[in-house]
Amino acid sequence: MAKDEADSDLPSHDQAKEFYAKYDPKEVLGRGVSSVVRRCTEKETGKEYAVKIIDISGEKQENYIAEQTKRDTFREMNILRMCSGHPYIIGFHDSFETPTFIFLVFELCKHGELFDYLTQVVSLSEKRTRVIMKQLFDVVEFIHSKNIVHRDLKPENILLDDNLNIKVSDFGFAVVLEDGEELTELCGTPGYLAPEVLSVSMYDDVPGYGREVDIWACGVIMYTLLSGAPPFWHRKQMQMLRMIMHGTYAFGSPEWDDISQAPKDLISKLLVLDPKKRLTATEALNHPFFKRELAPEKQFFARRTFRAGIICVRFFYRLKYFYYNPPPISKEVIQTNPYSVKPLRKLLDNCAFRMYGHWVKKAENQNRAALFEHAPREEWLDLGYS
Repeated sequence: MAKDEADSDLPSHDQAKEFYAKYDPKEVLGRGVSSVVRRCTEKETGKEYAVKIIDISGEKQENYIAEQTKRDTFREMNILRMCSGHPYIIGFHDSFETPTFIFLVFELCKHGELFDYLTQVVSLSEKRTRVIMKQLFDVVEFIHSKNIVHRDLKPENILLDDNLNIKVSDFGFAVVLEDGEELTELCGTPGYLAPEVLSVSMYDDVPGYGREVDIWACGVIMYTLLSGAPPFWHRKQMQMLRMIMHGTYAFGSPEWDDISQAPKDLISKLLVLDPKKRLTATEALNHPFFKRELAPEKQFFARRTFRAGIICVRFFYRLKYFYYNPPPISKEVIQTNPYSVKPLRKLLDNCAFRMYGHWVKKAENQNRAALFEHAPREEWLDLGYS
């Protein structure tokens, strides 16, 4: 992309003198309907940040939409200030307002979205999932204690810092609930919507929703981290919404065969249709999945320690041998069901996501499951493929 083309969406110096006096904008990191995110450097310190430039001029959208965008942005700024200092929430550094643009300056997370990280690795181990979900529940517990509901938790809105710790971002749909207040607005991303959000948009005689929608989204995220695909997915969106409304999901084979019972139990207590019966963030953090038994202090015995060392060395060399000389996989398995073999499954998924990930990026709603469906399509079965 030519430099003049890349910079065509930058406000002029006359429109944003204060911002340009303090920061030097760099390359584009991402784009939205009415915004663009760029890397920038603070001139005085040389520190790098990310600036979200929001167009409120009304030139690219209807005036009433631009006004709504402006109100939503001010609400997001207020909520970000309420969350200031939390280690797993994106740091809000600075802001500037002009008649046509609003500049929000955030800390820069160079590892990008959790969504993109998943596209590279396909799925995560239980150990890595434990770390990420503990941090996410810490965030949810914190914002819920301040009566804040995020309403759009998903891997695309979770960034990774230099140490691969999460930073929850994009509080554009977040609201502060008053005591006893219920929400009725339909907003969020389809695959992560809680059933009560769908119900209140369809029926007049159902109550509104509250903080519990964030817990449902956490369940969807956790399921996705472990298996590589979201729990509720269908090519036809109406069918997917029915699955959400009925809470229809499964720990299917082979993706879940090697995953222990504890994470499955936690997910099943998050993806509960009745919001009042879902775990709270605090209860989720106390779930056995996040608990580790501390071994009691043991007396040192030299002979036992030496024998244990010998056993470890033998085990290492045997493991190395089997790693470089794996047992053969039969030709029949490769021809009929290669996806049942874990190394082949990881290889197939990784290749699929690397090849087609850019297609999802261009879509309105990013969905990893659209890249590689784990269930055979009906038309393939009709043709005799399995």
